[in-house]
Amino acid sequence: MRSTLLRLAESITTKPLNLCEASATLLPPKPLYRSLLRAHRLLPNEMRTLGDDYVKAEFKRHRSTTNPVHIIGFLSQWKKYLDELPATNFKGKKLDSTVFEKMSAEQLGQLYELMHATKDVWKPVEKDSADKTNS
Repeated sequence: MRSTLLRLAESITTKPLNLCEASATLLPPKPLYRSLLRAHRLLPNEMRTLGDDYVKAEFKRHRSTTNPVHIIGFLSQWKKYLDELPATNFKGKKLDSTVFEKMSAEQLGQLYELMHATKDVWKPVEKDSADKTNS
């Protein structure tokens, strides 16, 4: 069968493209890593530093993972984070209780450490202390 340009340009599926499904596709690790660091440029300096350090540490920690299920879960969660990052308006969101229940003791410990590391970032600046530093 002779292929034509029209035939080559046809879509494989006949149903319309669903944007949610298209954004759910996984990115390879390096482009995902770069996209995460690029997305963090929009964050305030303190949050950007914290986020960049966390992303770098997590990708380094999972570099030698060979279990395909863990790799897909890791990449899909980071892709989900990347998709939600511009929409969160830097306020964060509550952790889903089902995700919380599935966490291991080590993951809960990491979450606890992250909570304490970010506590100072979210403290509102008091006007009295700001006035004293300006004068």
